[in-house]
Amino acid sequence: SLSDVLELLDEPTNEILIKSSVNRIPLNKKIKIENLKFKYSPDGSKILNGINLEIPKGSILGIIGATGSGKSTFIDILMGLLHPVSGSLSVDDTIITETNKFGWQAELAHVPQSIFLIDSSIAENIALGVPKLDIDHDLVKKSAMQAQIHETILSWKDGYSSIVGERGVRISGGQRQRIGIARALYKRPQLLILDEATSALDNLTEKIVMEAVQNISKNITIIIIAHRLSTVKECDKIFLLENGKIKSQGRFEELIKSDINFNIAT
Repeated sequence: SLSDVLELLDEPTNEILIKSSVNRIPLNKKIKIENLKFKYSPDGSKILNGINLEIPKGSILGIIGATGSGKSTFIDILMGLLHPVSGSLSVDDTIITETNKFGWQAELAHVPQSIFLIDSSIAENIALGVPKLDIDHDLVKKSAMQAQIHETILSWKDGYSSIVGERGVRISGGQRQRIGIARALYKRPQLLILDEATSALDNLTEKIVMEAVQNISKNITIIIIAHRLSTVKECDKIFLLENGKIKSQGRFEELIKSDINFNIAT
């Protein structure tokens, strides 16, 4: 194993990954997905099959569906981690390709279900990856305010210098998730993706975290991936994925009144 690691360390670094001057692709109007199809192997079945949707800037979009419905694959394509077999992903009028995807990735932030925290201060965890002396503490506080964790942090004895413990053992699950959201907002993203970010929380804690999401600036576009329909209740629009296709779409009230069986997602 050590030999393998040493070989990997000797691998050349993709120069574009270490350049800070990558040509960014800002989101000013909308994200558009047209006839998106994807499969993992030439002989495999389609994981996504003809996805069409538009995401206006500043909107909050919910995507729900059972395990295997294609949610994670869709998000991987949206983040430029996978390239579609056919169809396109475009930001305003720019189609995202293997060549320019780094410019798009510089504009987005991702909040996973499990937040990784280092055994260090709250400020260092929010500005993760930034050298301690280069941390913008005003932006740290602003991000925490948007994530509705600022007042909680101030109530702790050492404030933003409080140590979270290994993997965040000294704070609650809801606090970890809000720190994860603050970390994402510290990047000042155009697009914020919450990927099953509340699925491990109890209903009350999830409600608190989702209230924080609702209060984020309208200049940020938000996509929430969830199993439960209740998680995306306040979204501007909700899409139900099933077998790689959009089975239904609409606001929460519209979907509840429909004849669709939501046992897998409520």
